[in-house]
Amino acid sequence: MKYFCNPINVNYRYQFNADPRRGGQLQICREAADPSMICFQGRYYIFASMTLGVWVSDDLVTWENHRLPEELPLYDYAPDVRVLGNWVYFCASNREHNCDRWRTKDILNGPYEKIEGSFPYWDPNLFADDDGRVYFYWGCSNMTPIYGVELDSNTMLPIGEKRELVFGDPYRIGYERIGEDNSTLPASEEVVEAKYQAYLKASSVPEEMLPPEVKPLIRGMLSDKPYIEGAWMDKHNGKYYFQYAAPGTQYNTYSDGVYVGESPLGPFTLAENNPYSYKPGGFLPGAGHGSTMKDKQGNWWHTSTMRISVNHDFERRVGLWPAGFDEDGELFCNQRCGDWPMAAEGDPWRDPAWMLLSVGKAVTASSFVPKHEPEKATEENVQTWWRAASNSRDEWLCVDLGKIFDIHAVQVNFADDKLDIRCPGEIRPGSQARYIEEQDYATQWKLEGSSDGERWFMIEDKSDAQTDLSHDLIVREHGFAARYLRLSDMAVPYGQNPCVSGLRVFGLGDGEKPAAPAFTAARTGDLDMTVMISEKPDALGFNILFGASPEKLYHSYMVFAAGSHRIGALIKGREYYVRVDAFNEKGFTEGACIKLS
Repeated sequence: MKYFCNPINVNYRYQFNADPRRGGQLQICREAADPSMICFQGRYYIFASMTLGVWVSDDLVTWENHRLPEELPLYDYAPDVRVLGNWVYFCASNREHNCDRWRTKDILNGPYEKIEGSFPYWDPNLFADDDGRVYFYWGCSNMTPIYGVELDSNTMLPIGEKRELVFGDPYRIGYERIGEDNSTLPASEEVVEAKYQAYLKASSVPEEMLPPEVKPLIRGMLSDKPYIEGAWMDKHNGKYYFQYAAPGTQYNTYSDGVYVGESPLGPFTLAENNPYSYKPGGFLPGAGHGSTMKDKQGNWWHTSTMRISVNHDFERRVGLWPAGFDEDGELFCNQRCGDWPMAAEGDPWRDPAWMLLSVGKAVTASSFVPKHEPEKATEENVQTWWRAASNSRDEWLCVDLGKIFDIHAVQVNFADDKLDIRCPGEIRPGSQARYIEEQDYATQWKLEGSSDGERWFMIEDKSDAQTDLSHDLIVREHGFAARYLRLSDMAVPYGQNPCVSGLRVFGLGDGEKPAAPAFTAARTGDLDMTVMISEKPDALGFNILFGASPEKLYHSYMVFAAGSHRIGALIKGREYYVRVDAFNEKGFTEGACIKLS
């Protein structure tokens, strides 16, 4: 069996952002987002924003990064890729000029033929229907909707007028509200103007110095309206599934919703199961702006953007989850343990093979700096990390699991603390001014295990690796016994002090599973509910599940503490059922399912 663990284990390239909305101040982070995934000639391809390339796999587990030709719009966001017959069509976003397309019969070797564009757009998606007719969708704004139009399949020029397809409705659709846990409703025009003036004053940038296209973006950013973006269309059993993302990539609730219609240009009705891709909890949250694909065995998969957003709002990664359609035609995605190791095949609702062993466990280190203590590496929070006091290869980090466990997988997650280095290349101008790192770097380390903390054995030696894998996964399917795991001999890009956001250990424990959790769930408004979980000393965490019926608890929110938890992703007027499952190192125990009152 082959296993992977989100985020996808690839080289995430550094971005040197000089965002004009922030006065051009340089911000540095790794980024990849907005993935388009296709199966073409027996191989899988993921095209993601700001990667300078394409990720290629034969099995959805091991991915290789290949550079794409320079003539493609590699600095434009949300690349859209679709297979039409023997051709693969490629385009990306640009509001400032007409967007061209390219097509090829060989993704890795080309050549790519250029097709002149006829209008500018953002977040594109091309869809070919069974009858050969071609449709196009685009839109990324908190002010305007997502549009759709039919295209001439030869010229790729529009046929007829564009149609308005999907608007945001955060007063009715809870998961479209911005903020952590969908906590904020849109502001009034008067409040937006006041925020805009305060922004100008605080940024010390005269309004006349802002590019014209940036001013509405700033006002929109300050309006608290959700971004409705990232269209993707699939057809299943004669119905059209129009997918979109909301409310914003920087929130833990970045998710994908779906409308269903009888024709590719609507009208569309909001599906019962929404948001179908939703991962607000766990180590690495977010599951918005993605694509849905059927693999070579006929199984469905969904890939989307995951959120870090510490060094920059667009500090992001890419995740992959099993998906599908139920007997009623509802599109779903299983993200219950969405950042744990999972098998690459089997039932889409399969349980994880191994449990999380490291959350909350004791950690020691050779050194640390204030606010980045060793225990940050086992908090299960990608936004916090241990940082060594130097970049010496003598630095080390050690997790004590408390007793010997049967370990099967370790994920080593390196973070980037605030970098203060010169940009190694020329910043490309525009509303997304930046430079993408061209050079390939290496991330190196050793991982050892021990049962007693004195005698050590090698688990994995990557001290001479030439790969730059900041979320590397080590799998030992047959397992090994250890209590301690020590990460050492580290070297990371730009000579940084090593920072580890998660030394995450997975395996199997002995003893008993936790008792079924006691909880209550109450609706606290049209769009909100509060789940109160009683303290359980035998549980490490909980999965809050909810959905339209006891058999369709498709939404999940993983938390690591009992107490009160607010969920703001409900839809006005709809009924919900709720269940809370507890877990420890041994496994999951289901709670009772109740109807939300």
